[in-house]
Amino acid sequence: MKFRAFALLLALVLLFHWAGLSWLSEQAQQGRPLVLMPDPLFTRVIRPAPAPRPRPASARLAHVAVADVEPADAGTPPVTPETAPASEAAPRPTEPALPAPDASAPVAPAVEAAASAPRDAGASLDSWPLDTRVSYQLKGYYRGTIWGNARVQWQRQQSRYQVRLDMTLALVLRLSMTSQGEATDAGLVPSDYEERFLWGVRRMTFDGGYVRSIDGRTLASAQTPPQALQDTASQFVELSHRFVSGREKLAVGSEVRFWLARPQGTSLWTYDVVAEETLQTPELGPVQAFHLRPRPIANPAGEITAEIWFAPSLQYLPVRVRIALGGDNFVDLMVERIDQGAPQQRPAAEPMNP
Repeated sequence: MKFRAFALLLALVLLFHWAGLSWLSEQAQQGRPLVLMPDPLFTRVIRPAPAPRPRPASARLAHVAVADVEPADAGTPPVTPETAPASEAAPRPTEPALPAPDASAPVAPAVEAAASAPRDAGASLDSWPLDTRVSYQLKGYYRGTIWGNARVQWQRQQSRYQVRLDMTLALVLRLSMTSQGEATDAGLVPSDYEERFLWGVRRMTFDGGYVRSIDGRTLASAQTPPQALQDTASQFVELSHRFVSGREKLAVGSEVRFWLARPQGTSLWTYDVVAEETLQTPELGPVQAFHLRPRPIANPAGEITAEIWFAPSLQYLPVRVRIALGGDNFVDLMVERIDQGAPQQRPAAEPMNP
């Protein structure tokens, strides 16, 4: 009888130890942050300039000309950029909607062929923006009026990218979303996404089209092309690049579609370009921008949605973001300042052995 009681007590102790270690392991995994890229050196302040014509992706041209910017410490007005050549190709029509992920469907041969085709990696990255930080004034409502500041920071080291959205509310509360992955000529391919809110940390990993949450749930299958999947942070830069490269048409009445992966699940999002508006910005003055509004989703995985305004005169960057948090709660980000870094130096080709 004593042996049975001792065995039962031992089993209970081991069970509690196992449960405690499992909880500690999960907490440690959730608390371990992504390895962030060091902040880049910003050398220029972007000012509104006559909007360039969207450049076709095949042109492999740099995303920004030196004439579009001014030195960070300069007080003189920006230099007017040269007019874009008339020979530039017109933007391609909007791409058709992507099919829903289907784990039983075979991978399309065209997708496999495109993935295996050789590319000039340096040339394919020229159309992506330079290191850029867009700073915003923030106001909104969440159980009362809130205010603060925010920034979206894009940076790239060779083909690796990072997009980080940081928000500070009332100088105390800090929220962040970080996306990391590969920048390709076909679009951004996220590999890791992390968001840190008041209630903790949530993370997703991407691998060849599979998207898994921190608890191991599969959110999307490999049959979705990797470039078709974006996350909450990467979508801002992905959309900007689509417009400036001519992959998507930025005009009232057009629409943009892509799959958006979030910790709650994945959904096909459609943004409608509903209007062209004049925004009164605090530092840059009046700015013309196109207003994108998401369509309602049949089975939404959460209440958070974002309306975005892109400005052709500011390199098609997102100059206003209004995030609905459910009910009457929202935050509204209005551009205040745009900083940009110097062009990256492409590595010199190694001489061939005779």
